[in-house]
Amino acid sequence: MQKRPENVILKKTEDFSDRIVKMYKYLLKKKEGNADLLKQVLRSGTSVGANVAESKFAQSEADFLTKLTIALKEANETKFWLKRLYAGDYLTDTEYESIIKDNEEIINILVKITGTMKQRMQK
Repeated sequence: MQKRPENVILKKTEDFSDRIVKMYKYLLKKKEGNADLLKQVLRSGTSVGANVAESKFAQSEADFLTKLTIALKEANETKFWLKRLYAGDYLTDTEYESIIKDNEEIINILVKITGTMKQRMQK
């Protein structure tokens, strides 16, 4: 039996969601402060992976595209909240650079996948 190739975007978004959860717990303990801001990044950051996971069982190509487009929007929102955390001195330079790099990589992959799907669906 041939082994199926790994779903790269699913793996990356699962790992990213795990990082977001750990960052949330760490920052909640480290600093008293804006729990609302932390909840925002927790919601959007974990939603990226949830929507990618949902796309696996999409009912149609259009449904697949919708799920991944939502994941892309959530990834972009997460980028916004990560920038706010960094600007508010919740994240060090090193912490920010590490997680924003992962976030931007996910955004780039989702842009490519959704762009390819849109082209394919127009044919």
